[in-house]
Amino acid sequence: MQQVFIIGGTTFDHIVHLEQLPAPVPTTIHEAPFHEGCGSTGAGKSLALTKLGVPNTLYSVIGDDAYGMQIASFLQESGVDFFYALDPKGTERHINIMDADGGRISMFITQSSENIQHNIAAIQQAIQKADIVVLNIISYCRQLIPLLKTDAKPIWTDLHDYDGHNAYHQDFINAAQYIHLSSDNLQDYRSVMQQLIGQGKELVVCTHGKKGASLLTKQGEWIEQAAYPVDRIVDSNGAGDSFFAGFLFGWMQQLALSTCMQYGAICGALAVEDQQLVNAELTALQLSSRQTQWLR
Repeated sequence: MQQVFIIGGTTFDHIVHLEQLPAPVPTTIHEAPFHEGCGSTGAGKSLALTKLGVPNTLYSVIGDDAYGMQIASFLQESGVDFFYALDPKGTERHINIMDADGGRISMFITQSSENIQHNIAAIQQAIQKADIVVLNIISYCRQLIPLLKTDAKPIWTDLHDYDGHNAYHQDFINAAQYIHLSSDNLQDYRSVMQQLIGQGKELVVCTHGKKGASLLTKQGEWIEQAAYPVDRIVDSNGAGDSFFAGFLFGWMQQLALSTCMQYGAICGALAVEDQQLVNAELTALQLSSRQTQWLR
């Protein structure tokens, strides 16, 4: 199978679970379930692809601190081929407050440096080995875009909750041929997808949470995908990254785009059924089996 190189996106997350998100008034919550661990978009994609048997390498930035070492140990113990640079500011950390319906308030309590002393030689080697590059929209990844242009590998990016005009995302949009995003901040996601295709993109996938996902190709083909049903939401963190990984898994096997969308929907749904960033039981066999049952 082809090799994927994922650039950017590891954090240490503190995740608090409430029945409802706090009202915008002063309040005190005396006790709440919580857990901690590795998070962010690069880790989510790499962990899911690893569980699906897709060869991949993850490069990211962590701090020389206890949080960073926990991230590195967890990823390596999970079978992820991971290398990293050190951030003098320390490991990026988030607090995510989750409600029972999958809603989230995300707070960046520390943030990665925008400029990092990257190991350029190691990154170049990983790019050369890769068939597909996933460029995540982390500030320090912007420095590496010129390197990607020299190798002309297909570039995928995930714009997350892009609003259709935020200038922060433009360098990543310009660099990529394949784009994923969510409709969370888009009143008219179809027009934004069409604009991206008009800029020369090969395809655009937009996820809508419980309302499924949409795909638009450069040939003008639309595919609408329903969400895969779940019994209950445990933790919605990582669902979009798992969707991305499931779609890419199907794409790399040259499966029909409709099948890729189904794989993405199943992977995303499995993610919300597990407290971890990626469902512990995810495998390629389980994905194929669930897809077959779903179509019956």
